[in-house]
Amino acid sequence: MDGPFATAFSLIASGDPALMQIIGLSLRVTLSAVVIACAVGLPLGAALALARFPGRGAVIVVFNALMGLPPVVAGLIVYLMLSRSGPLGSLALLFTPTAMVIAQTLLILPIVVSLTRSVVEDLWAEYREQLLSLGAGRLRAVPTLLWDGRVSLLTGVLAGFGRASAEVGAVLIVGGNIAGHTRTMTTAITLETARGNLGLAVALGIILMALTLTLNAAAWGAGQWARGRLG
Repeated sequence: MDGPFATAFSLIASGDPALMQIIGLSLRVTLSAVVIACAVGLPLGAALALARFPGRGAVIVVFNALMGLPPVVAGLIVYLMLSRSGPLGSLALLFTPTAMVIAQTLLILPIVVSLTRSVVEDLWAEYREQLLSLGAGRLRAVPTLLWDGRVSLLTGVLAGFGRASAEVGAVLIVGGNIAGHTRTMTTAITLETARGNLGLAVALGIILMALTLTLNAAAWGAGQWARGRLG
């Protein structure tokens, strides 16, 4: 067991170019997906929490169900959309980082929407009378409610980031795991383990775990800071 770990730490310490390229692509793809999912999911979730319309309950159930969408199914959906015979085939996005961003966004979006809806619904129930007395209707209250629930929402965003960064199936289907082009940390770990190149696989695993721990520590710190201010 010493061999792979010694090699892994050597690759990390030396800043191996192949390792850095894989890490950089993984972060670009996942962060892009998180930003897009938040830009769409936060206002959509807030609107779903405050609006009242026929079929609202069904929409909520659908988004809750999509939180458990199997990654390979998400990858298959995006693949069919972007393949040559698909409706978006003319864009030639299949087996590109853009296709991987789309697939990961599809996985993260239901998490952001569902958590935002839950948080905003609770906050609206708590502060409704106060906001209405200040002249803030349902839609005008959205920015205030999102800001007030930012710590709870951060947890959902990190959950989405964690799901996307640890995902293999969807990005493998739409990205193809092409060296130097669409190879991410998770797909590289799968490939290098199968090849017996355990040093690189372990190095990527260490980086992935360190990234996850850092993000969760940041979220915990933000929560403690917010509770300290409120206290």
